[in-house]
Amino acid sequence: MIPFDFEYYRPSTFEEAVRTFHTLDNSGKNVIFLSGGTEFITMARMSHVSADAVIDLKGIAECQKLEIRGEKVVIGSAVTLNKIADTNIYPLLGQKLKGIADHTSRNKITLGGNLQSKLIYREAVLPLLLAEATIKVAGSNGIEFFPIAEVFNQTLNLKHGQFLMQVLVDREYTELPYISLKKTKMSKVGYPIVSLAAFAKDKKICAAFSGVCEYPFRSEQIEEILNDFSIPLKDRIMEAIKLLPSPIVNDIWASAEYREFVFQNTIQEMLYELEGKIS
Repeated sequence: MIPFDFEYYRPSTFEEAVRTFHTLDNSGKNVIFLSGGTEFITMARMSHVSADAVIDLKGIAECQKLEIRGEKVVIGSAVTLNKIADTNIYPLLGQKLKGIADHTSRNKITLGGNLQSKLIYREAVLPLLLAEATIKVAGSNGIEFFPIAEVFNQTLNLKHGQFLMQVLVDREYTELPYISLKKTKMSKVGYPIVSLAAFAKDKKICAAFSGVCEYPFRSEQIEEILNDFSIPLKDRIMEAIKLLPSPIVNDIWASAEYREFVFQNTIQEMLYELEGKIS
C-alpha cells in the first residue's frame, strides 16, 4: 500500500499535460510524470519516493506510438517493453528489453520508465546510444528534438516540466549485425553484473555497457581501442578496462574484481561474434 495520498491526472494531449504540470507546480506541489508507473508504485510503497500529484502519460496518443514512419522507427515513451520486443521493430533493442525483469513485469514497464529509472542499469538506453537516437520532448517550449547524447548523461536529463514523448531511430540501425549479452549472478532476470549491446557498422564495432559502472555508457575511447586490430585481443581488453568512465561497481551482486572478470569475458565474446562481420 502506498503510504501517502496524491492527485492523479491522465491528460489526452501533451499540451494538457504541460498545462497541468505548471498549474500544480505553481501551487507548490511536487509533481511527477509517469509513462508507466511500475517503479513509482514499488518505490512509493517502500517510502523511497513521494509526490503530491502524478501525471499519467499513457493517455497521450503520441506516447503510445510504435511504428515505422518513412526512414524512422518511432517508439512512444509509454509503450511497454514486451510490445516493443514482440514487434521486433528494432531487433537489438528488442533483444535487450527481453532481458529486463520478468515477462509479467515487462507487460507494465515502459520504455520511458526504464530510461528514467532510479536503478543504475537502464539497459534500454544501450541500443539507443548506439543508434544515436533522437529524443522527442514536450514542455513549456512545445515539442523539441534532441540527440540522445545531448540529453542522456548517466541518466536522462530533462528540464523541469519537460517529459519524454518518443524516441526516434534511423531504420539503417535496425538492419545491422548485432549482439546483446547480459551476465547475471544467477537467474536470467536478475540485475546485470555486465550488460552489453553492440553492432557492426562502417567496418567497426560499436558497443555500450550497463552494470559495470554506476550508470550506462558508450565510450568512443573504448571503441577505438577495441577496434585497433593491430593490438592483441587480451591487451585491447585490458586497455578498455583502464578507460572505464568511473570505478567498477562493488555491491551485493558482485565484487568489483568479479565484475571486471565478467566484463573481460563479455567483451571477448562480443569481439569473437562481431569481428568477422565488419569487413
